[in-house]
Amino acid sequence: MISFHYTLGFLLICVPWHANGVMWYLEPNTQKCLKEELQQNDLVTGEYEVSQAPGQKVHYIVRDSQGHILSQKEDISKGKFSFVTETYDTYEVCFASFVPPHQRGVRQEVSLVTKRGIEAKSYEAIGEAAKLKPMEVELKRLEDLSDAIVQDFSMMRKREEEMRDTNESTNSRVLYFSVFSMCCLLGLATWQVLYLRRFFKAKKLIE
Repeated sequence: MISFHYTLGFLLICVPWHANGVMWYLEPNTQKCLKEELQQNDLVTGEYEVSQAPGQKVHYIVRDSQGHILSQKEDISKGKFSFVTETYDTYEVCFASFVPPHQRGVRQEVSLVTKRGIEAKSYEAIGEAAKLKPMEVELKRLEDLSDAIVQDFSMMRKREEEMRDTNESTNSRVLYFSVFSMCCLLGLATWQVLYLRRFFKAKKLIE
């Protein structure tokens, strides 16, 4: 296990092991959404807790930028959710408060802890289901970690290529526009000289 120290240190820096926790106050009859860009086939888990308020209800919904619902539940207090992303997209988790018309309503405290990637997987449960030894579970974790690194670097390379292509395309367009502008200015200057020459000749100011 000692021989993995340097490797694991590098892996922990490079791979997005995300475990985000946030807490806020949800005002009566309002909605609060949290958004994040996620990769394809990314496992995401969330654990939420909402303070109780008599007569008030809080719903949550998870959806992508196209409006597809991945998870939702009404009248929540404490629980968990999980989903797997199908494509690279921006996903949002929304919590909405509902108060009866005859009730004034109070703000409620909402806490949310989200995990994604390797951090979201329960390797203890995987080990128990597959009857794996602790060392085999750890090797499974390292295998998934290496796969996540490869995917992460592949995505970074793809984004770098897209940015380079965009920069090259922009530079080409700027160059063509500059050449076109120069040609227009030269054409306009030539036309002005010829026009003035004809004008002065018509006025017999020059021969």
